[in-house]
Amino acid sequence: MTEKEGAKKHHEKEEPAEAADEGIKAGDVVLAEFDAWIQDSNELFDTTSDAVAKENDIFNEKMTYGPQPLIVGKGRLFAGLDESILKAEIGKEYEVVIPSDKAAGPRDPKLVELHPVREFVKQEIEPRVGLEVTVKGKPAIIMAVTAGRVRLDFNNRLAGRTVRYKYKVVEKPSKPVDVVKLLLKMSYGTNEGFEVEHHGKNYKIKLSDSCKYDQRWILAKYRVVTDLREVLGAETITFLEEYEKPQKKEEPEGEKKEEKTEAPAMKERAPEELTEDDRKS
Repeated sequence: MTEKEGAKKHHEKEEPAEAADEGIKAGDVVLAEFDAWIQDSNELFDTTSDAVAKENDIFNEKMTYGPQPLIVGKGRLFAGLDESILKAEIGKEYEVVIPSDKAAGPRDPKLVELHPVREFVKQEIEPRVGLEVTVKGKPAIIMAVTAGRVRLDFNNRLAGRTVRYKYKVVEKPSKPVDVVKLLLKMSYGTNEGFEVEHHGKNYKIKLSDSCKYDQRWILAKYRVVTDLREVLGAETITFLEEYEKPQKKEEPEGEKKEEKTEAPAMKERAPEELTEDDRKS
């Protein structure tokens, strides 16, 4: 392969061609694998691979790794990533560099605040640079610690940063039932145990046993409803909960104990205890 051909191949990898008629369009739900870095520091901040996460010390036991469902072209992703995926071919790997204005946006200096150290002492937190904390319900990163003061940055950690994504769309389901299952996984984290059926624009979802008692489902349910309406144009959405009466466990035949019924033994009475009727008999 010549140097010119190699450069051409590399260019094709980074710049997806215009999508074909059967390609990906706005509103599609796809399954994708990806790794994402902060460009200038080459710091990995997101991945769908557990192996890559472990190699870069960002593995999270609470995360479910593997291809992730994404809604494309609806403002759910960074604008630069949305634009790239809309031109991508399924099964082909791409790499795209996204400037901050098409990623997390610019940093806002007004979101950098000074807070007294005593706020952290009350929460038994030792403030140190780089620590991620939650203050008044908002996430922040400690930028500096001085005498009695802590400087917090409430900006998105990617604000003002150029990012790089390497991704591959592995599947784009076309059947509404399969799309619903991906939306369930995206909002709730799993679709195992759910049963889905639809008739036109009416969808019926039978809940899994595990989610019936899970507080997370209460919030996830409303996200699922919103996504079904936006992606599939759903008109009626019905969630079914079924509770079956537990069946009494029967003992195996061989383990059943034989119950013996014996007639009470007649007490033998002395002659002087016999009644007149007894003597006559």
